[in-house]
Amino acid sequence: MKNLITRAITGIIFVTAIVTCFLRPEAMFLLFAIVTGLTIWEFSGLVNEHIEATTINRFISTVAGVYLFLAISGYCSGITSSAAVFVPYLLTIVYLFISELYLKQENPINDWAYTMLSQMYIALPFSTISVLAFNGGTDGNIHYNMLLPLSVFIFLWVSDTGAYCCGSLLGKHKLFPRVSPGKSWEGSIGGGIFVIIAAIIIGLYDQSTAVAPSTTGLLPLWQWIGLGIVVCVFGTWGDLVESLFKRTIGIKDSGNILPGHGGMLDRFDSSLMAFPAAVVYIYSLSLL
Repeated sequence: MKNLITRAITGIIFVTAIVTCFLRPEAMFLLFAIVTGLTIWEFSGLVNEHIEATTINRFISTVAGVYLFLAISGYCSGITSSAAVFVPYLLTIVYLFISELYLKQENPINDWAYTMLSQMYIALPFSTISVLAFNGGTDGNIHYNMLLPLSVFIFLWVSDTGAYCCGSLLGKHKLFPRVSPGKSWEGSIGGGIFVIIAAIIIGLYDQSTAVAPSTTGLLPLWQWIGLGIVVCVFGTWGDLVESLFKRTIGIKDSGNILPGHGGMLDRFDSSLMAFPAAVVYIYSLSLL
């Protein structure tokens, strides 16, 4: 009972922080820069502790990932229009490669591989939040809109809740027993149905708040439904990817920074696949 209360309180604080941060772009930058840093720090610590003959530079990897998030956010928001903002990040990556020549580590290839994984698996996906949040308007200016990035989190939360409820009541057929024995096809399908309902609600809200000259909002209703399905599918894969990582190194939770919810990877695993997939989906629609 105590653990349930702790989990509920942490969950409420977590959801409140995510929702309110999107009210202002500055708050979004700050919160997800912190989230990016904490997640890479956690991941690097797990790698150094549990993977044999591997020692990656935890501090510099974390700083590099946070800088990449801020650089992409600044570029997407129009704070800086120069691609030169990415030069310090590139220099840092080059340093992380060259430094292995002098550190005499047991397995430098492992060090390189896991260092780059921290950037590709964590820093880059979090950076795509800003790609969704900022878009060019017909007036030639860049505009901030919280609905697209926030909707991805809403779809993930609805999917998780729906999958848990449907899986608990109806779950009989395992979705991916080798990696996550608790997930079922019934739960995943149920979660997907709930996400479609949520997408319809968000789509109707989007259309109801549209102002001239826009008459359809950010996306037509069918595209909102498509986005919900994409987020649901890739969010599930994101959860499974993190489960595979934890199972491979032999741990149950990635950390304990979030009472009742484990670590940062445990909390954001789904979003690390869902946000890049959402960006690909949105930009693919522009080609139609």
